[in-house]
Amino acid sequence: MNNKVLHPRALEPVTLLMIVLTSVVGAIIGIQLITTLGISANTSIVGAIFAMILGRIPIGKLVAFKSVHRQNIIQTAISSATFSAASSLMLPIGIPFVLGYENLVLPLFIGVILAMFVDALLLYKFFDTKIFPATGTWPPGIATAEAIKAGDKGGKNAKVLIGGVLVGIVGAVLKIPMSAFGVAFIGNIWALTMFGVGLLLRGYSVQLFNVDLNEYYIPHGVMIGAGIVALFQVVITLLNKKSLKESEKFVYSKGSKEIRQGFGAGFIAYLLIAILIAFFGGLMSHMSFGMLIGFIVFAAIAAFVHELIVGIAAMHAGWFPAFAVAFITLIVGVLIGFPPPALALLAGYSAATGVAFADMGYDLKTGFILRGNGSDPALEKEGRKQQMIAGILAFSISAIVVLLSYQSYFAQDLVAPVNHVYAATIQSGVTGDVAKQLLIWAIPGALIQLIGGSKRQMGILFATGLLLINPIAGWAVLLGLLLRTIFTYMTKGKRESEMTVFAAGVIAGDALYSFFSSILKIGK
Repeated sequence: MNNKVLHPRALEPVTLLMIVLTSVVGAIIGIQLITTLGISANTSIVGAIFAMILGRIPIGKLVAFKSVHRQNIIQTAISSATFSAASSLMLPIGIPFVLGYENLVLPLFIGVILAMFVDALLLYKFFDTKIFPATGTWPPGIATAEAIKAGDKGGKNAKVLIGGVLVGIVGAVLKIPMSAFGVAFIGNIWALTMFGVGLLLRGYSVQLFNVDLNEYYIPHGVMIGAGIVALFQVVITLLNKKSLKESEKFVYSKGSKEIRQGFGAGFIAYLLIAILIAFFGGLMSHMSFGMLIGFIVFAAIAAFVHELIVGIAAMHAGWFPAFAVAFITLIVGVLIGFPPPALALLAGYSAATGVAFADMGYDLKTGFILRGNGSDPALEKEGRKQQMIAGILAFSISAIVVLLSYQSYFAQDLVAPVNHVYAATIQSGVTGDVAKQLLIWAIPGALIQLIGGSKRQMGILFATGLLLINPIAGWAVLLGLLLRTIFTYMTKGKRESEMTVFAAGVIAGDALYSFFSSILKIGK
């Protein structure tokens, strides 16, 4: 693979055609999965395999898809379309529908489309900074990159990757969350240990302590505390100009200026979107002027913080509690006293942010590896630009697909299952005791995040584990960490690359099995 060649353009006719086709397919798959199974599959590997197959068809310009960079553009498109259609668009607009506020669906739809684009553009701005480094884990991104590299080069690593894929598929067949197992070999050990512990505590709290953590809003409180500290850590990073300049000289392609610009532009953008949603949603007739201003400011802050928290979790663990963090925003909104129509819009708006941010991070990580891990700055810059163009096209196509199809799904009462949880919370409300619980448990969350520091993100990952109900994933993470430690000790750290390729294969195998099994379930 020659990293010195000019990077292919996303708008080349044959590449553009494939972006459109895969984006339409990805959007349809995303909508089907989120409304029937309540999940959104990672289609990156599927898109990469499709592009590889195209490149091996000796017909005209299809041979051009032998380029790993074109394959990367296609996987970026289908992945962006799938996640955005499902989680950034279809899920949020289902919340007002379930509550009976059908007049709010279209205003919210316009808002979440804009939020989706802001989401992706901010990741593009933040990627390869001290906050979201290109050298960060971004596990699904590594998996896709290694799959593409193996298809291009073959050799020993291809065998290791295939072995990992087989392990991932077998484990997935046995109902073991192999993505959690795989990420343990490549992520930050401290962060993933806390993630695994959080998963086990949530899974076995009733058996061990006769306490349902969710009933006392413990996971939500921990995430609030960790999230507040994480936000301050980011601010401190921005203010520490000397530290930033020294580190950026050697590691990062973007400096403090880009981070500050991203924060400023991002908050203003989210604020304007919140104003738009409030205006077209007719909230002036439901709230006083002071309450309306409070809603707009709170919605903008919640959207931005939600994005950062989801992005941090996605970068370190490959898992992100987007729905659960949006639920926290909703709980706080209920406690503030916003009326039900405003809460429906708030929940939808918050849920829409973070997903496109995380997915674009995975895609740019894939490109970063394929382009030589930043060894050619000009190629890296152009490659990111072309991936961003592909992503924007995919987001636009997914918006059109959702616009043309959401009414037929709603007519059949097909919405994301989590929408009923949001609706029930809005209808039933929460008591004042909830605020007390959130405050109490925010303290340990804040302390864990503070102790771990911004590099380990222990508080955020611990809270992420507590918010997810999957104890088997906890065992998978901790077992993976144990095997990683043993392997590193036995090889004296000299075979780290093989371990990374194997882990990527495991994650890819799990993603492939999950995708195809989900499609088969939909077919039934």
